[in-house]
Amino acid sequence: MRSRAVPTPYGAGRLDLHTAREATATLVLSHGAGNGVEARDLTALAAALPSHGVSVALFEQPWRVAGKAIASPPATLDVGLGAAVRALRPRTPLVVGGRSAGARSAARSATALGAVGCLALAFPLHPPGRPERSRVAELTGAGVPTLVVQGERDPMGRPEEFPEDVDLAVVPAGDHGLKVPARGPLTQQEALDLVVEVTLEWLVREVTGNR
Repeated sequence: MRSRAVPTPYGAGRLDLHTAREATATLVLSHGAGNGVEARDLTALAAALPSHGVSVALFEQPWRVAGKAIASPPATLDVGLGAAVRALRPRTPLVVGGRSAGARSAARSATALGAVGCLALAFPLHPPGRPERSRVAELTGAGVPTLVVQGERDPMGRPEEFPEDVDLAVVPAGDHGLKVPARGPLTQQEALDLVVEVTLEWLVREVTGNR
């Protein structure tokens, strides 16, 4: 892994680069409001995908790099993601994504950044207990093929709450962090393997398989 600083109007962000030898796509992922790029799903994808020809860049937003406990406003996340993509200058088809707040940012930014796909991990369809405050327009407005990977028990959007035409993969018994219970149908490792598997299948179907 290599890391590099990314200047933005809101301070320096950081890219952690996990590069494939013969890349067929580049996946740029940002984190949520409660943690950084050490989130279990992001690290699992970064560890597994390069051996399948997909370079992964994990982007740590400036607020997190600065050690702040509270995420900066949504618009600043979009600016940071844009700065990261421009700094990276990928030479292969670009897919943007992230988890939770990072998934929202990716969906809002995908078209403007020239992405060919969007990966939404634990998309926060609404605040917990507030389904009337739906963010579905952000998701459906991405303008590019989008895969949602959602925990079955996610209080910010259970799978059945998403529109039927959304490309959706479900982690059985997973919560918003895609954590599964100790006695659930899958072990935690199996759940993460599932995240990698469905992501790779989608990338082949929507991105690399069309080259």
